[in-house]
Amino acid sequence: MLLPSLLVIVTPPLVLLLVTLVMAFDGALAPVLTPSDWPRLAAALPRPSASAALMLCGFVVAEALLLRLLPGRTVRGPVTPAGVRPSYRANGPLALLVTHLVHLLASAGLGWFSPGVLYDRFGELLTTSCVLCLLLCAGLYVKGLRRPSGPDHGSTGRPVLDFFWGTELHPVIGGVDLKQLFNCRVGMMGWSLLLVSFAAAQHERSGAVSSSMIVAVGLQLAYIVKFFVWEAGYFGTLDVMHDRFGYYLCWGVTVWLPGVYTLSTLYLVVRPRSLPVWETVLLLAVGLAALAVNYAADAQRQRVRDTHGDTLVWGRPARVLHASYTTADGSTHSSVLLYSGWWGQARHFHYLPEFVLAACWVAPVGAGRVLPYFYLLFLAVLLLDRCGRDERRCRDKYGEAYLEYCRRVPWKIVPRLY
Repeated sequence: MLLPSLLVIVTPPLVLLLVTLVMAFDGALAPVLTPSDWPRLAAALPRPSASAALMLCGFVVAEALLLRLLPGRTVRGPVTPAGVRPSYRANGPLALLVTHLVHLLASAGLGWFSPGVLYDRFGELLTTSCVLCLLLCAGLYVKGLRRPSGPDHGSTGRPVLDFFWGTELHPVIGGVDLKQLFNCRVGMMGWSLLLVSFAAAQHERSGAVSSSMIVAVGLQLAYIVKFFVWEAGYFGTLDVMHDRFGYYLCWGVTVWLPGVYTLSTLYLVVRPRSLPVWETVLLLAVGLAALAVNYAADAQRQRVRDTHGDTLVWGRPARVLHASYTTADGSTHSSVLLYSGWWGQARHFHYLPEFVLAACWVAPVGAGRVLPYFYLLFLAVLLLDRCGRDERRCRDKYGEAYLEYCRRVPWKIVPRLY
C-alpha cells in the first residue's frame, strides 16, 4: 500500500524534473542540489495547455480509428484468470506506416507544422499528458467498479491500490480494447513519432543529423518496428495477461514512457556527437544483433505455444513440460513450458538482449552526463521486478510443473550468472 502511494505521488514530478533538467539545464544535476537554483528550476518546469490537450486527444482518436478501421487479422489472447479469451486487431505495422506517412505529409509536405514540433513542445505535451492521464485513470477506476467490460474486474477495498493497479484487466470502450490502444498504439506509436521529431529538430538547429542521433534513433525505431511485427505475441506478456489497466500501465505508457525512454535522444538534439566509424558500426551491429536475438526468442516461445510443443527448436524437437491450470470459472486449461533453445538458457532470457539493445542506443550520449543514462537504471529495475512478479505468478499458476521447470532451467536472466 505504501509503495503504490509513493509512486503515484513521486513519479509525475520526477519525470517532469528529468525532462526539464535535460532540456533546460544541459542534463546537469546541480540545479537539484543547489537551493539557490530552485526558483530557476521551478520556473523552467513545463506547464499544460489547451492546445496540447487538443493535440493529444486528436492523436488518441486517430490511433483508435486506425486500430478499428485498418485491415488486420483478429488474434485471440491467452485465457484470463476468469476464463475469457480477449480478441485483438493485429494491424500494427500498417498503422505505424500510415501514422508516419501522415506526419510526414502534414509537416514536410503541406507545411502545417515543423517536423521538429514535438521537440519544441515536448515539455508542454508531457505535462498536459500527465494531467489528462490522471483524469483517465480516475475514470478507469470508476468504470471498473460500476461498468466493467467483463468478468476480470474487482476491488481490493483499498482505493489507492485500486487506482494504482486498476480495477479491470481488459476495459473496452466502443469496441476498442483500451489496453491495446494505449499500450501499443498511443505509447509505442507516440515514442516512434517523438524519435523522428527529435532527429528533425536536430537537423533544424544544426543543419545535419549526427551519427550519434542516427544510432540512437535508428536502434529505437528498429525496436519499435519489431514490436509491431510481434504485436500479437505481446498479448501473451505479463503486462497484458496479468496487470490490470490502471495508473501503473496507463500513466506508465502515456507519460513515463515518452518522458524517460527518450531521455538520451532528447539530450542529443542540441548536443550532437560525431562518433568514429568503428563506434557507429559496433553499436549498430551489437544493437541489431541483440534485437534479432530478442525477436528470435519471443518468436520461438510463441511458435511452441501455438503448436503446443509439436515443433522444432534449433533443429530438434522442442523440449517442453506440460502444465495445467484452473481459471476462476472452474475450467481446466493446459499449457507448455519450453526448456530448450533460447528458453533453455534462462527462464526470462529475452530480458538480456533487450537490456543490451537499450545500452547501445543510450551509449551515443557519451560520458559527459549521467542523467541521460537514467533509462538504463530504470530498465534494470523494471526487468528485475517483472522477473520476480512473473516467477511468483507462474509458481501459483502452474504449481509443481513450474518448480520442475525451474530445476531444469536454473538461471533466471543471465545464463550461469543470475
